[in-house]
Amino acid sequence: MATLTAKPRQGFWGLWNISFGFFGIQIGFALQNSNMSRVFQTLGASMDDLPALWVAAPLTGLIVQPIIGHLSDKTWNRLGRRRPYFLTGAIFAALSLFVMPLSPAFGAPLLFAAAMLWVLDASLNVSMEPFRAFVGDMLGTDQHSAGYAVQTAFIGAGAVVGSIFPWLLEQWGVANVAPDGGIPDTVKWSFWFGAIALFVAVLWTVVTTREYSPEEMAAFDGAPVEESDQPIRALAAKSYLSSAVWIAAGLVVIVSVDALALEKEVLLLGALLAIYGLLSAIAISMAKGGQRANMLSSIIGDFAGMPEIMKRLALVQFFSWSALFIMWINTTPVVTQYVFGSTDTTSVAYNEGANWVNVLFTVYNGVAAIAALALLPWLSRTVGQVKTHSICLSLGALGFLMFFLVRDAQTLLLAEIGIGIAWASILAMPYAILASNLPQQKLGIYMGLFNVFIVVPQLLVATAMGSIMQAFFPGEPIWTMLFAAASWLIAAFAMLRVQAALPPTKPEPVHA
Repeated sequence: MATLTAKPRQGFWGLWNISFGFFGIQIGFALQNSNMSRVFQTLGASMDDLPALWVAAPLTGLIVQPIIGHLSDKTWNRLGRRRPYFLTGAIFAALSLFVMPLSPAFGAPLLFAAAMLWVLDASLNVSMEPFRAFVGDMLGTDQHSAGYAVQTAFIGAGAVVGSIFPWLLEQWGVANVAPDGGIPDTVKWSFWFGAIALFVAVLWTVVTTREYSPEEMAAFDGAPVEESDQPIRALAAKSYLSSAVWIAAGLVVIVSVDALALEKEVLLLGALLAIYGLLSAIAISMAKGGQRANMLSSIIGDFAGMPEIMKRLALVQFFSWSALFIMWINTTPVVTQYVFGSTDTTSVAYNEGANWVNVLFTVYNGVAAIAALALLPWLSRTVGQVKTHSICLSLGALGFLMFFLVRDAQTLLLAEIGIGIAWASILAMPYAILASNLPQQKLGIYMGLFNVFIVVPQLLVATAMGSIMQAFFPGEPIWTMLFAAASWLIAAFAMLRVQAALPPTKPEPVHA
């Protein structure tokens, strides 16, 4: 049989199978994003406690994604390269979703719920990160835009299902307020349904796809792929000054917590800066000592030597995801307090508002699913991917501005249209650009490192936002929506710098 020299074009069902698992993963993320603030507040957390409780989510992503990206690039077994990670993450995420609603039965329910959030987010990240690289593995450059658009459509569809399910259960007569002030049945059954849906969807992709072997991937590239040790050699040539700067910055932040009366969550930010400095010093030492084949030096070396296109997109990601994390943490408090007029988690008004948040999240995710297949391909063909992303982020900023100004529940549905369009673009455009402009043999690690710029802004929001709000707007979460609008406008302008970093010989891929 002749050896293939180019990746076969995928038809509709091929694109479907490659990304269907993301449908289940996003059900898990949607249940987490739209219900965990409600769960925490129901279990006794105050508004000021929410950022600290949510910090588990981005922290696990920061640790897990680069490691999984590095490992999956080097994995090849009976299940393939990326699929072992899909399946492992799905199993643990499903177990976490099943156990989460049982938190009140444990001695420290709030602590148990926070721990389960940690496990859930880590497991979702184990599954999610290789899916990004999987599209690049399975498709040729001319289908990258199509592949990420289909993946985004599944993300939107999964988020719609996960977000709307508690509201649907209430319409079907399931209790939305627990008589003992515990977790309502609508939330419990949603999490249990999500556990099953997540596992089945990921299993579908595992069963229906066949990954290309290392030999086939080498044939597609036209020559055997030899991994370059240039990033590690560059690391070996570095001094320890940059490591010392990171450690010093971390120590300054830690000392500033007491000196400036900042929220205690900021200690985590300082610790992370110092730990990164320490790890980079260790990696430099190992590289100088000639230890070429080690994960730490490889990850630090690749991070320090990111391609220019990735560096410019990283700034866009930073501000894009700052706004998203603000939204996920604060939409429930904002809507229940300002639109439904209640902060009492045992009241009917609060729980109606919390369920309306699920409806709002359903709308923006539904809009994202439609925009990914209809709007984004047309717009990117018309003005290019860079301008498309900038336009979409600007529309999303207008949506957040509406949250700051509007006090009518129905009108907020209009705000979600702009947010949904921006969400679709965030999930598709940067990844399509990267997949076509990064070395295929390192796609996993680069996608993992790129997601650091999703995680870091979330950590900043989780640690610093509480101090900012407490200092300037205590008890007024509505101001967080203004911060979100500003973040997306900054991201929209930052996107305009990306065009200059695109290789002149590789024009932006066109949706096929």
